[in-house]
Amino acid sequence: MAAEHGEVRLLGKWASPFSNRVDLALKLKGVPYNYSEEDLANKSADLLKYNPVYKKVPVLVHNGNPLAESLVILEYIDETWKNNPFLPQDPYERAVARFWSKTLDDKILPPIWNACWSDEKGREKAVEEALEALKLLQDQLKDNRFFGGETIGLVDIAANFIGYWVSILQEIAGLELLTVEKFPKLFKWSQEFVNHPVIKEGLPPRDELFAFFKASQKK
Repeated sequence: MAAEHGEVRLLGKWASPFSNRVDLALKLKGVPYNYSEEDLANKSADLLKYNPVYKKVPVLVHNGNPLAESLVILEYIDETWKNNPFLPQDPYERAVARFWSKTLDDKILPPIWNACWSDEKGREKAVEEALEALKLLQDQLKDNRFFGGETIGLVDIAANFIGYWVSILQEIAGLELLTVEKFPKLFKWSQEFVNHPVIKEGLPPRDELFAFFKASQKK
């Protein structure tokens, strides 16, 4: 099987949702790969070589060819390995999925992250913006099981931060952002997402992630 896929390597950081997106995508496709954990305080020669522009994880190296930026990597994986497609066949629906994947990074994740790490002074406004962002996302989900319909697609993978990281960060911050009362459809999606057998196996352990971010909060 490895020969069929060529050599696949992922340079990542275990606690990074962006790095985890690539982990999940490769697992959903059944692609075997070698994983290299990066110390971002002491970046490896390989990371600097393969991603000289941003010097960040994740980086996918396929047959010696490097790719950076998680959303770019997800599309590359989907185009290279055709099983379990992440994007729909219809050109318009494909474009909509790309739009929402990018919107997650540009407009939805930042306010949620800010709310979880804001100080008392800016917290009220940050929480308000985070709730607006979650409402936008829930409206896009409509009544579907996943953003990809009945199966996990590009937007679901890109929303891994919402599905898993948010519950940990809001607990640490003492906030109630994504709850079943506030966002019933999105909350249900998050439960479906984290309990999907491949996703469940591919997410970092919750207790370790909680400890990692709790320690970060104290710094």
